[in-house]
Amino acid sequence: MSTQYTRRYPSGYTLIEILVGLTIISLLFSFGFVSFRDFSRRETLNGAVKGMQGDLRVAQSLASAGQKPDDANCNSPTNTLTGYLFTIISASQYEIRANCSGGNASTANKIVTLGTGTNIVSPFPSPNPILFKTLDNGTNIPDGQNAIIKLTQDGTTSQATITISSGGQIQ
Repeated sequence: MSTQYTRRYPSGYTLIEILVGLTIISLLFSFGFVSFRDFSRRETLNGAVKGMQGDLRVAQSLASAGQKPDDANCNSPTNTLTGYLFTIISASQYEIRANCSGGNASTANKIVTLGTGTNIVSPFPSPNPILFKTLDNGTNIPDGQNAIIKLTQDGTTSQATITISSGGQIQ
């Protein structure tokens, strides 16, 4: 009688193989997560910059068009529109408000609070507020000078700047 021994190989993974696989996956995930978090922070800062540039252009275009708001300080026939003010209120908030010969409009056209972790660097630009004058007459920034607004993102060294020239160019 011949007995034949067959070796059986287990059909599975050993504990060591599973641990090595999990270690590799966790390392890849952690590097990916850190990269994604940094990317997300940069995009938050870029979004805040684009939004602020857009709001500056809105103030500029409202002033260029001479669009008077429906406000007691601007409605009187003797009150004329001087322009639109872009005012930095705090490190995380700014507003757009009409400026008329009767005074500033009582309500702001727009008040913006920046996203969490995005801040306007102090000292704020000089002058603050920036006045976009009517009929494309530029700004209240002295000739040949620029107002620079700097934004930063908490937890990173990322920084972005917006430059407004005396003529009203926004970069």
